[in-house]
Amino acid sequence: MNRPSLFIRDPKKTDPARGKIALNIALVAAVLFAIVQFSLSRIDHIPRWDQIWTYRILFFKGFGMTIIVSLFALILSLTFGTLAALGNHSKVYFFHYLSKFYIELIRGTPLLVQIVFFYYIIGTAFQIENKIIGGILILSTFSGAYVSEIIRAGIESIENSQLEIARALGLNHRQIYRLIIYPQVIRQVLPPLAGQFASIIKDSSLLSFIAVREFTKVTFEVTAINFATFESYALLAVGYLLLTLPISLWTKRLERKFYYES
Repeated sequence: MNRPSLFIRDPKKTDPARGKIALNIALVAAVLFAIVQFSLSRIDHIPRWDQIWTYRILFFKGFGMTIIVSLFALILSLTFGTLAALGNHSKVYFFHYLSKFYIELIRGTPLLVQIVFFYYIIGTAFQIENKIIGGILILSTFSGAYVSEIIRAGIESIENSQLEIARALGLNHRQIYRLIIYPQVIRQVLPPLAGQFASIIKDSSLLSFIAVREFTKVTFEVTAINFATFESYALLAVGYLLLTLPISLWTKRLERKFYYES
């Protein structure tokens, strides 16, 4: 009869490290729950979770709108960011300085100011009446500047020796980008791009200022009707956590994976 190797882990045994992690997570959750319960008892708050169930359809619609806006904003921000990063490395001065001006302007001003300016001034001038489309374009423009910096950092992480070797092999400028730079840049920028997607989801809450009925806007409306402020905002926090927490965990997994591969 074959004996089990000392170097093979028995799947039936529990990993002690995982047990400690689970125990500490449970303790942290218990402490947070106790703090919330103590705070509610001090202000004599009576929970009214039935009010949340009454307006569940509105909350589901707002939650779905947040997902739709964030998804399309992610796709467009990748497009804007890639174009800005390429323009930043362009030898044509017009595109180079246009990209730099775009990045510095967007990153140097608050998103709320950009929402008001782009929607009520530029959006009105170009007759963009659909608030959802306008909100997606604004959020994409804002996030695109940060995506551009992520891509730029990925491009600049490529060692110059690789480019010199590529030129010595006779590769032209387009082949260098397609065969050498792009594959490595994609591997480098995936983890920070995943984190930027989580930021897009949270930043979409500011679109409520132009009456886009996403999750935050719906919460404002429901709270004004039932005055269940704590319950509504608790649901709002949980909803955003359900969207951002899996992305954050996926980001950490990508960072560990690509760290060992590099």
